Amino acid sequence: MSAPTVGMANISNGAPRRRSIEAILRLARAAMSFVRRKLASFVRALGGHAGSIVRMHLDGGYRPEPSQQDAAPRQGAAIEVKNLSVAYRDRPALQDLTGQFAAGSLTAVVGPNGAGKSSLLKALAGILHARAGEVRSAAVSGERFAYLPQQSELDRDFPVTVGDLVALGGWRSFGGFRHPPDTLPARVADAMATAGLEGFGARQIADLSAGEFQRALFARILVQDAAVVLLDEPFTAVDERTTDDLLRLVRRWHGEGRTVIAVLHDLDQVRDHFPNALLLARVCIDWGETAVVLTKGNLARARHALETPSKPSAVA
Repeated sequence: MSAPTVGMANISNGAPRRRSIEAILRLARAAMSFVRRKLASFVRALGGHAGSIVRMHLDGGYRPEPSQQDAAPRQGAAIEVKNLSVAYRDRPALQDLTGQFAAGSLTAVVGPNGAGKSSLLKALAGILHARAGEVRSAAVSGERFAYLPQQSELDRDFPVTVGDLVALGGWRSFGGFRHPPDTLPARVADAMATAGLEGFGARQIADLSAGEFQRALFARILVQDAAVVLLDEPFTAVDERTTDDLLRLVRRWHGEGRTVIAVLHDLDQVRDHFPNALLLARVCIDWGETAVVLTKGNLARARHALETPSKPSAVA
């Protein structure tokens, strides 16, 4: 069972509907708790190698804490892409990208609308399969990454509290068939306070503003403690104060040696806070130091590349 992203089912509005769903979820949690206890007893009874095999198949989402695996977050956090191409049906979204996000680097992915920025992040996270080429990363293959999609891809009506949402960041430490560690509530509380949401734990995510919801998603990443952080338009539709607070968290992750990749539109923001940039227009226009990449000439090349009609993908 892989560590879950924050995708949520599309659920209708309305308090009666929400109460009904909450009742169903309570029953489901009780049933899962019973099944989990029985499976845990069964696995313990097996013991040894047989128990390890059963545990691996039933609970593939479990990963030890980073402190048990790595001396530093940056170990294994480089991401290499080689001849990477991604397509939606027969329409190319990204073609022939080759390069490396160095371990501990902070990179903004920029480009016009339709340039393939979000497609790249989804390919790095394994959500979109490559039509050609490959992605190599020990952190991603070991599920030591955090992926934050655009808010428009999330259903805010899903009946979950802020505290439960943030706690999902600790999934790696307990998986589907283990009890959460005793340290998790304190980690959740600390992450929420750091993200500016102290005291918000019992509130439903549907009751949050766009900025508060984004703070909650960042708090979840804090709990997740990942080596690689992938952010898709993390500052869209949030106020200036929230943006400043979230940028401080991004700089903190960078300072801790994590690899951070963010899709952004505000080029001034990129120049001020991101030392590296990747400029896309379905193909790579330039990749390197931000001051070198974001020149007028490169930006004009990116616009022109997307104005030219794409040829159908020839990749099988």
